[in-house]
Amino acid sequence: MIIDLKNVSVAFDSQAILKDLSLSIRNRDFVTLLGPSGCGKTTTLRIIAGFLEPDAGSVFFDGKCINSLPPYKRQVNTIFQRYALFPHLNVAQNVAFGLKMHKLPKAEIAQHVHDMLRTVNLAGFENRSVASLSGGQQQRVAIARALAVRPRVLLLDEPLGALDLKLRKDMQLELKNIQQQSGITFIYVTHDQEEALSMSDIIVVMDEGEIQQIGTPKDIYDEPQNAFVADFIGESNILDGVMLKDFRVRFAGVAFTCVDKGFAQNEHVDVVIRPEDIDIVPPAEGLLQGTITSSTFKGVHYEFIVDVQGFKWMIQSTDAQTVGDVIGIAIKPEEIHIMRKSRYSGTIGDYSCFSDEFEELSNPNEDTAEDTAETEESP
Repeated sequence: MIIDLKNVSVAFDSQAILKDLSLSIRNRDFVTLLGPSGCGKTTTLRIIAGFLEPDAGSVFFDGKCINSLPPYKRQVNTIFQRYALFPHLNVAQNVAFGLKMHKLPKAEIAQHVHDMLRTVNLAGFENRSVASLSGGQQQRVAIARALAVRPRVLLLDEPLGALDLKLRKDMQLELKNIQQQSGITFIYVTHDQEEALSMSDIIVVMDEGEIQQIGTPKDIYDEPQNAFVADFIGESNILDGVMLKDFRVRFAGVAFTCVDKGFAQNEHVDVVIRPEDIDIVPPAEGLLQGTITSSTFKGVHYEFIVDVQGFKWMIQSTDAQTVGDVIGIAIKPEEIHIMRKSRYSGTIGDYSCFSDEFEELSNPNEDTAEDTAETEESP
């Protein structure tokens, strides 16, 4: 492991930001810290960079504790959302800045600047003013400047946040290519789930200062460990259920065959079903029936909100349906994922609305806990 965080805790004004966090990062991996605002991902990055010292716990680099090592002595470099380029310097001078601070020979600096600009596809831009560059080009300059000093680890704090959608997608591919070519460990911070899934070797999902799950993008998406991860990564229908026995679960009042085992008989569980994994069939052919309350065309598919016994499901399908239609719902055993109950159970569920904040604004005089209890699905 190139980086090990062991039992790291941080608090600001008596509020815990990181809670006994432990994380190991392998050399040459592209690791993404993913979570909502305030979950502690940027604080984790700052601790690795040396901009912040933990209240408790240790940071190891190549097996050596670096808690007291200042940022400029660490073999890491950081790229922020605001690229912090020097406006009075041209592109080549910006890239060369760190190399000059290291007092390298001029010929070596010139060659290295040339190599870095070629790596980020900016060869020929040496004499351009950074103010004349597009957002994507400025980001490439920031990457070249960060890589020029040959860090072992590159920290990236939401560097694509200021770019438009198409440019973000281009730069996602570019960053992944640069990481693979350079062989440098990338630690990337974002709250964008699609960005994390498309770029990462490993995703670390965080919430409230704690790690909820670590895994490959496929593991995180296909096998979420709790309701928070299932809801935060993509879209999920999350229902209360009871494991009747191995490979048999009951939810929404119906018993289904599943592929999960190892739970206690009659253990209460959370059941996760992705919207794209549900088949719409004639009502008589489905184990469940529901009424379409909303239909949205998304280009490659339709997105339906379906009322099933008062619980709002999301279903994605390429077949058009009409609001008011009664449909049957069919779910294959392998598309049903069973999770043990967690502190998030019952707080995340149906698609009456898409965010907790909107729900609170829509019901300013109602008690949130009571709302949650009323919308929980009975097994």
